[in-house]
Amino acid sequence: MRFFHLSDLHIGLKLMNRDLSEDQTYILNQMIDIAVEKHPDAIIVAGDIYDKAIPSAEAVEIFDDFISGLARALPECEIMMISGNHDSAPRVNQFRSVLSRHRIHMIGLPPQTPEEHIEKVTLRDDYGAVNFYLLPFVKPSMVKMITGTDENGNNLTYNETLHRLIGREKVDQNERNVLVSHQFYLPVGTAAEMIERMDSEIRTIGNIDEVKADILQAFDYAALGHIHKPMKLGDDCHRYSGTPLACSVSEAGQQKGIVMVDLAEKGNVMTEVIPLFPLRQVRVIRGALEEVLGQGCPDYVTVVLTDQLDLNVIDVTDRIRNAFPNLLEIRREAEGGVNYARAYEPEKKMSVYEFCAKLLNDLDDGEQDILQDVINTVMGAH
Repeated sequence: MRFFHLSDLHIGLKLMNRDLSEDQTYILNQMIDIAVEKHPDAIIVAGDIYDKAIPSAEAVEIFDDFISGLARALPECEIMMISGNHDSAPRVNQFRSVLSRHRIHMIGLPPQTPEEHIEKVTLRDDYGAVNFYLLPFVKPSMVKMITGTDENGNNLTYNETLHRLIGREKVDQNERNVLVSHQFYLPVGTAAEMIERMDSEIRTIGNIDEVKADILQAFDYAALGHIHKPMKLGDDCHRYSGTPLACSVSEAGQQKGIVMVDLAEKGNVMTEVIPLFPLRQVRVIRGALEEVLGQGCPDYVTVVLTDQLDLNVIDVTDRIRNAFPNLLEIRREAEGGVNYARAYEPEKKMSVYEFCAKLLNDLDDGEQDILQDVINTVMGAH
C-alpha cells in the first residue's frame, strides 16, 4: 500500500504581510500532479490545514480546489486529514460522517467520552489490513473524561495524556498500523531544547506540550504534523513531513517535500521524499549593497547589508526594492559582525515567560505559576 504523508499546509498564511495565495495554489497543484504520477492509495494531511481557526473565504476556496482536484484525479484514493493547533477542531469536524462515504475523512475532534475511540480507517491490499488511526491535536483538557486527572483534580501533562489516550486503543500488532497525529513528540532521551523549531510554529512556555515518542513504537509508521522542518524521530518510519512551503525566514534554504510511504508485508516499510519546488523561494541574501543588488530575483528575500559606511536610506531602499520585487525586509549588520542566522535560533531568545517575569520582578512561586498558566492560556488561544 502506498500513501503520501503531508502536513502543515497553513492555507491562508501571510509571510511578513506578503499574500501567499498564488504560491500555495501553485504548490498544491504540484502535489496533485505528483499524486497522478505516483498514484497513492491514500493521502494524509497531518494537521494545520489552515493558518487560522477562522480562515478567509479565499483560503477555503484554495483548500476546496485542492481536495476537489485530488478527488477528480484519483477517485479511488482515500483522503485523510486531522485538525492541528491552528485549525478550528469543530469546523474541521463538520460533515465528518457524510464526507467519509466519499473517501474523504476530516477528523477535527479527538474522542472525548469513554465510549469513543480514536477514529480508525482500515484499508486493505494483498498483504491484508492497514489501520490508520486519525488523532487530531489534543489538549489535556479536551480528553480528561477519558484520561482522568491527577490526585489534585488538575489536568494531566500532555505526555501522560497522550500515552493514556493512545494506550487504550487495542492496536493489533499482527496487522500494519499507521498513526496520524499533530503533537510535539520527542525522541526518548532528547531534550526539547535540542529540537530546532521554526519561527512560524506556536510554542508553549517551558515546552509543556512535549510528548515522549516511545508511544509511537506501537505503529509501523507515524505520520506527524506540527514541526515545520522535516524531521525523523530516530528512524524513517516515525517522522514529521514539514511544511510544503517555507512559512518563515527561519525556513530559508530548507528542501520541502512529500513523504511517500510504501507498506509491503508487516515490518517492511519503505519511504521516499519527493521534492517540492515552490513558485518563489524564501532566501536571506547577505553582503555589501552592490554585491546584493547583483543578485536581484523574484524570490521572497530578506536582505542583510554588511556595508560599514553610511548609506542613503531612501536611495538604498528604492534600489533594493527594484532588484527584489518581493522583498520582505532590509537589515543592517552591526559593526563587529552579527550572525544573522542566529537570530532564528529559539534557544538564543528570551521566552515570553522569561520576558514577563523579568518585567514583573520578584515573583514568588505561586505568582510564577499563575503567570505561566496565563501565558499558556493566551498562547493556546491563538
